[in-house]
Amino acid sequence: MAELENPNMMPNLLTFLSSLLEEVAESNDVNSGFKVQKISVFHGLTRPTISIQSYLDRIHKYANCSPSCFIVAYVYLDRFAQRQPSLPINSFNVHRLLITSVMVAAKFMDDMYYNNAYYAKVGGISTIEMNFLELDFLFGLGFNLNVTPNTFHAYCSHLQRKMMVQQPPPSITAESSLSLGSIKAAHLCFNEEEPSHQNQQLAV
Repeated sequence: MAELENPNMMPNLLTFLSSLLEEVAESNDVNSGFKVQKISVFHGLTRPTISIQSYLDRIHKYANCSPSCFIVAYVYLDRFAQRQPSLPINSFNVHRLLITSVMVAAKFMDDMYYNNAYYAKVGGISTIEMNFLELDFLFGLGFNLNVTPNTFHAYCSHLQRKMMVQQPPPSITAESSLSLGSIKAAHLCFNEEEPSHQNQQLAV
């Protein structure tokens, strides 16, 4: 667990998580015609042009989250998938789910975090949309945000084992299978502009 919480491990962790999410999204894209899926605020009209890897790197660069925050965000995505089986993660919603899960995890885990307007800027969406995404994500989780030490250790151990062999897992064993999901909303007009820290309140 300590290894994954080491900032030096972040590049490997981000690469692994992006690889995992790409695999899940591509699989659900292929299977989208065979399953009934709901529409949600996380779904864009088109696929964002930025890759999942680049998007995660951008979040890491500008959101200043702790390594633990990304692991907890992964736990939240897994929980969301369990509770919302008709909203599978795909290439149309994975970016919005990522920025929302990281923001919620940062608020829960970190002593300092930015306001929603700043995370919206990092994610390339409007503040209003960020607020809606946060609310929908929390309801999708059933407001189950607590991550026990045992659960955290289990996810860390699982990720460490899989990262050692560089094989993104098709499912997660700590709490559930990783079927991951969601759908709807406006097109993610991603803005490559760097977010300004000016006038952004750092919540404590």
